Amino acid sequence: MRQNLLWDILRDYTQIIVGAVITALGLNLFLIPNRIAAGGVSGLATVIHFLFGIPVGVMMLVFNVPLFVLSTRALGPHFGVRTLVGMGVLSMAVDLLPVPALTSDLLLATVYGGLVTGLGMGLVFRAQGTTGGTDLAASLLSHYLPISVGQALLATDFFVITLAGIVFNAELAMYALLTLFLSSRVVDIVQEGLGYARAAMIVTNKPDQVAQAILYKMERGVTALQARGMYSGEQREVLYSVVSRPELARLKEIVHDLDPRAFIIIHEVHEVLGEGFKEPKVRPPVSGKAGARGGGGNSS
Repeated sequence: MRQNLLWDILRDYTQIIVGAVITALGLNLFLIPNRIAAGGVSGLATVIHFLFGIPVGVMMLVFNVPLFVLSTRALGPHFGVRTLVGMGVLSMAVDLLPVPALTSDLLLATVYGGLVTGLGMGLVFRAQGTTGGTDLAASLLSHYLPISVGQALLATDFFVITLAGIVFNAELAMYALLTLFLSSRVVDIVQEGLGYARAAMIVTNKPDQVAQAILYKMERGVTALQARGMYSGEQREVLYSVVSRPELARLKEIVHDLDPRAFIIIHEVHEVLGEGFKEPKVRPPVSGKAGARGGGGNSS
């Protein structure tokens, strides 16, 4: 048990370091040389770098360390060693990785910068880490002001991108917004995965027959939910089942054969843990608390 725990911790810290390095590569190869300040501490550090020539990594540490200290004092010591590791590795990698810009095309830099930094930050978040950034600033703002953390994140990113638009130009600010959107989407995909499964809610007049067919013909679980039609006032059971993407056509065929008038609602499922899908992994508790946003074009 202890050996497994140590292995999980080692794996998490390795993933945080790899993710921070990938994020730094996204910044150095695409965003920083093209003056795309896509929000967060990295964006603010990029603006200051082009104004005063101060290295981006140094400025990220200058901003992140006080934010970390203030957040720890105000909100408690739950940010942990993982945040310090993520902050330190990202800041050092940005200044120490001698990589030239891959492109001067702003659209290419925006797209690939958002994809690479989003991939790096997604890996950091999956390991329950963070690189500091404006998630710490947002937590502070939410603590002292009557606003939510999400509103504070939006305000801080908007401030940085607006500042970049004033210092550089409006076109670069618009590219920065696009980078922020792309990196956020990639972070979500890395953490949640692609929609590889489908969940179906089935409203049918033959719930028992449909449920038995799904259980024994498809060997998938079914849950009956008690519901009431607000128009008819009738009480009925709504069936809920999760199937893999290739099984979806078979599910619809089974339901239609038994009840052609059945009403089926299908939506994507990003992750399913349990029998028949992916086994859940029990992770050790950590002192750090992974932020909802982080480095690169996201919030560091």
